Amino acid sequence: MQNKLSFHQSSVSLEIVGLPDYSNNENKDQISIISQWKLNIVDKPLIEGKIEHLGPIMEAFYIYSNLLIKNEIPIYESELIDIKADNLHVHNIVLKSSKPNVKPLILKIGNSLLSDTINCFDQLSESSKVRIKKTGFSKNIPKKVRFGVFNKVRIINFIIPPFIAIFSLILLSSAFIYFHNPIENKEKNEQINSK
Repeated sequence: MQNKLSFHQSSVSLEIVGLPDYSNNENKDQISIISQWKLNIVDKPLIEGKIEHLGPIMEAFYIYSNLLIKNEIPIYESELIDIKADNLHVHNIVLKSSKPNVKPLILKIGNSLLSDTINCFDQLSESSKVRIKKTGFSKNIPKKVRFGVFNKVRIINFIIPPFIAIFSLILLSSAFIYFHNPIENKEKNEQINSK
């Protein structure tokens, strides 16, 4: 029996199928020998492959997001996958098959799907139940950098509403100050009191 582990983040799920390495006395729930993986992005075709494809694809997503964080030109090209930005919100992904005469799979995903995909890859990397060979690049990416671009988006989304609210209050307050004349009110009160 093969083990299956799933990692989910909103609209993306990553499934890993494999066996433990009994020669290393691993637990029966462990996965060290990955036989298959599937990446399911909502409303997109299923992406699946062998273990030798998973590492390069994860690395491609990490390198691409790192380029976004550094405000460099976000383009990643390799024999297996190409990723480039269509604009600030849309990312083009071209997955090339290692089999001959198979057309590449072309996907367009937004920032939220990109973030969810990387989050699933991070869950896999940090899971104690799966042992995956890390490439040199993936080892050197600090966790903060992995989430950096998406934290920027979250910070902006967190800051903008209160900023708009404060600006609206200032605008409304200045309108009241403009129409409110305390000298007139004082004269009216004196006239009423003198009567």
